[in-house]
Amino acid sequence: MTYEISSAVEYADLAVIDLSKMDTPEGRAELTTEVRNALNVQGFFYVINHGLTQAENERMFDIGDVPFSQVSEEEKLAYQGNVKETGSYLGYKLRQYWVDADVADQIEHYNIHRDVNKKQHPKAVRPFLPELSKFARFNHFNVLHPLLRLMAAGMELPEDTFTDIFGYLAEGETWRESSLSFPRSEADEAKAKNVWLKGHTDYVGLTLLWSQPISALQILCHDGQWRWVKHVENAIVVNAGEAIEFLSGGYYKGTIHRVVQPPEDQRGYSRLGLIYFTLPDDDVKLREGIKRRFEDAEAPTMREWRKGRASRFLKSKLQKDENGIEKDIINGITVKFYN
Repeated sequence: MTYEISSAVEYADLAVIDLSKMDTPEGRAELTTEVRNALNVQGFFYVINHGLTQAENERMFDIGDVPFSQVSEEEKLAYQGNVKETGSYLGYKLRQYWVDADVADQIEHYNIHRDVNKKQHPKAVRPFLPELSKFARFNHFNVLHPLLRLMAAGMELPEDTFTDIFGYLAEGETWRESSLSFPRSEADEAKAKNVWLKGHTDYVGLTLLWSQPISALQILCHDGQWRWVKHVENAIVVNAGEAIEFLSGGYYKGTIHRVVQPPEDQRGYSRLGLIYFTLPDDDVKLREGIKRRFEDAEAPTMREWRKGRASRFLKSKLQKDENGIEKDIINGITVKFYN
């Protein structure tokens, strides 16, 4: 099935990072500059030649659909996460959990910790745990760590400055998410002004989003315009989150993005997403960097920040300023949401 877009859509101009260049010193030097510039200009970029084949990519998307298509609604309830109370997204986030502009969301998640045995899973998912574990390790060591080394080099820091605190076996919440977004009614689209997930920055380190053909992701560009992120076959769409902004002293900033109703040609389809959200180890103080956002004693740990952000997302009352930007205060830091 194809999902071509015939309507006029303005795409963001994003850099393409070719990880095959990591094999030589000259290539790494080139990539260091490219990643630094990409994060400082748009905050998003594509990663290609990462080592996963197109067939393996399609296999992971097929597995990603299993928690939705092969698990009953009754069984889903038994594995539902309780993010508001726990600050953890692990398990299911079912539809209509978030409400914004009096509209309940139509986005379903199933989130699996990188240690796939950390929690129990629905029966249909269990046969695929070895493949899911292998995929998590691939994302972590073949994509995340090379990018973190390039980012450290871009700040003229030792190359393992960030990888040392994004451990695979350490206590932390790095997880893989499958998401399935369903079409909404025309009435709900009108009330929400076609916004499915309001503009925000991720609270994580880096977000690794595996590109898929149904367009819905937009980024807020420097000229104040929202532009679409184009699908690139077997590419990963990468953006920085708040944790990296804190750890880099603001050198790499969390990028504002949102999810909206797809272009007219693609409406009516469900949208399957596959994401690897990466976080520093839970005990890491979010204080390193050039420009301090906190005094040492006040700096939250990654555990405190993720729990505060996750538990309050679309569950707390926000204050709106004169520009229409909505704000929440978490650990003394203003968190902004954009439409």
